[in-house]
Amino acid sequence: MKQKAKIMDQDIIRRSLLRIAHEILEKNKGIEGLCLIGIRNRGAYLAKRLADCIKQIETEIIPVGILDITLYRDDLTLIAPQPVVHKTEIDFDIAGKNIVLVDDVLYTGRTVRAALDAMVDFGRPRSIQLAVLVDRGHRELPIRADYVGKNIPTADNEMIEVRLLEVDGVDEVVIVEKD
Repeated sequence: MKQKAKIMDQDIIRRSLLRIAHEILEKNKGIEGLCLIGIRNRGAYLAKRLADCIKQIETEIIPVGILDITLYRDDLTLIAPQPVVHKTEIDFDIAGKNIVLVDDVLYTGRTVRAALDAMVDFGRPRSIQLAVLVDRGHRELPIRADYVGKNIPTADNEMIEVRLLEVDGVDEVVIVEKD
């Protein structure tokens, strides 16, 4: 795969997350009953960053959890013969809370569907909203994000790679072409 274009750099990602944090607070009228849950892997880091942005604005910390959706995927057998299951870390009660599910890229909607299925095992939230850094289109399910950092229409032979400092050593979003 070769890199075609750099869409977001560190500053654009930071500003996008700060804007999303403001939008979340506005829609939820503050932080009362608000929790963030990041979809492992990069969604978890973005959820933590969003929580930091919210803390800057509201000067209070909101709960942040990490959700592993591996066992809820509809393509589990296609991923690997022995898929690696990681720990879900939600150490707070989600019942009656306004949950913002956080992921890096919204594509077909299947990851979000798996996350919604997984969330049911932890309780019944008051609402579930979706925040993504990038929406690239090509939906296969009727799922849309409530908060989007950037809409990036892509071709079928392109992929979006979100690279984060915590995992990749750099903050950027790039379009890569499949070989």
